[in-house]
Amino acid sequence: MLPLKGCYRGAPDQLRFLPQCRSLAGPKALVRRGIANVSCCSSSLTSSPLRTSNIIISERANGSVGAALNQTTNGSASSVEQLQLGSGHLAKDGRSYKEKFIVRCYEVGMNKTATIDAIANLMQEAACNHVQSFTYSADGMGTTKTMRKLNLIWVTTRMHIEVYKYPTWGNMIEIETWFEARKVGTRRDFIIKDATGTLIGRATSKWVSMNKNTRRLQKVPDEVLEELVDFSPQTPRLAFPEEDTSSLKKIPKLEDPAKYAKLGLKAKRADLDMNQHVNNVTYIGWLLESMPQEIMDSHELQKVTLDYRRECQYGDVVDSLTSMELMEDVEAILELKGTNGSAIERKHKEDCCLFLHFLRFPRGGLEINRGRTEWKRKSTK
Repeated sequence: MLPLKGCYRGAPDQLRFLPQCRSLAGPKALVRRGIANVSCCSSSLTSSPLRTSNIIISERANGSVGAALNQTTNGSASSVEQLQLGSGHLAKDGRSYKEKFIVRCYEVGMNKTATIDAIANLMQEAACNHVQSFTYSADGMGTTKTMRKLNLIWVTTRMHIEVYKYPTWGNMIEIETWFEARKVGTRRDFIIKDATGTLIGRATSKWVSMNKNTRRLQKVPDEVLEELVDFSPQTPRLAFPEEDTSSLKKIPKLEDPAKYAKLGLKAKRADLDMNQHVNNVTYIGWLLESMPQEIMDSHELQKVTLDYRRECQYGDVVDSLTSMELMEDVEAILELKGTNGSAIERKHKEDCCLFLHFLRFPRGGLEINRGRTEWKRKSTK
């Protein structure tokens, strides 16, 4: 699947509008999910970066959020405009973007913690809002003027997400994101922190340009790189340390027969993004559909990696296949000791499990996506 960069399918929360950067006569109060910013925004991000400071406005103050807004802004902007600006802001140097989110009840599962789908959606929301703050972005999809002229869009080829602690219903999290553009494609990274500033997750992704008419990939033109250079870090910055290679590890193809399978998953209208193909977060859900229930009950997803090979359209039918993958150190021990490894395998399954995943079109059809997940046993506390 080759989904569009920065464009999740519409979030249920009606307050998640895309931010817009305009020249303002005076400071604005920005309200999103009960968190407000006072901001002065220049029309030129490269010459005068966006600066914000946070304040809290109670939804009950003066009877409504609108009353608080009107009192703060002295009528300089409508409530809708304030909500569109959101709670996000650029860093002082204008080369990364941070946004705060409150975990809503529809973003959590049975244990009241955020689902991996919800976290991935919030990441892409932050990325989309980031590119909307650029002076060149006019369509909400992160394309530059040159890209629109050449009918180019961004599509993802790889996504790696790690979650160390899942936020619970009502928790606030902050997502920081930035990107690095190269001729072969763009890398976008994410850092996720809780309200105390503790790191609870991180992610990295790779994007390439594709002609939206021919659906063929192509190198990023030099003119596009010139448009992007002022918005990415001046020195390389990675969400994962260079010695951490798990995000770069190759995913082998899952061979038939798979131990677990969920057949006949169908792409619905609600799965489509603004570019009329299945959104990349949908693939995570499809991948997990074939996970064994006993693992879902006893373990927690810590890492997920996806390689996107083909895009899916509305009405496409997908088969989801899954098999367990032994950890490398376990395989080495089994070979060294020459045993069947039953005791070691049992401990491996109890503490940490690795699975390989494969999405394809039905009846042995073309490969759509391959993935790897790592699970840790849930805490008994």
